[in-house]
Amino acid sequence: MSQPVVVRKYENRRLYDTSSSRYVNLPEIAQMVREGAEVQVVDAKSGEDITRVILTQIIHEDARQKKGELPLPFLRELIVTSDRAFRDFISWYADAALAAQRGAKEVFTPLAHALPFLERALETLRQKAVPVATGRPEASSEPEDVESLKARIAELETRLAGRRAPRRKAPKAAAVPRRAARRPVR
Repeated sequence: MSQPVVVRKYENRRLYDTSSSRYVNLPEIAQMVREGAEVQVVDAKSGEDITRVILTQIIHEDARQKKGELPLPFLRELIVTSDRAFRDFISWYADAALAAQRGAKEVFTPLAHALPFLERALETLRQKAVPVATGRPEASSEPEDVESLKARIAELETRLAGRRAPRRKAPKAAAVPRRAARRPVR
């Protein structure tokens, strides 16, 4: 993996790309990310990594210009959820988005440039979800909820299987010959 492009952010809000020795702006950083560059933004004074803040700012600017609107339910979920639930939600959302994108890649070629970014983001989320010390995912804090969900899934699968069972047609009644209607003779 190549070295990240280090961008220093100064107090006057200027961003300096140390690899190309020039000042850059947010759209240029966004373009670097879209082209697959690993960008790291650090505060010039404190040395603090502020990459998340800058990338969030880029997303915010894109949304203001109607370039990259994120669905409102997704944005609300970002605000409401806790850290653990947030990682689980993002992982699920990224998996679903990647599956949908792979299926429609040929039809929606403008979205194809985002696939490498989403794959890297998904991998990063998966690595964060696995604790380094144990190498195993964290145990659920509420195992009874998992068991009840498993039972509910089994119940729904059984009901669904019952609906899919072929229906038997009722046997046709044996044909009874009709008697000719007799008219009274006058």
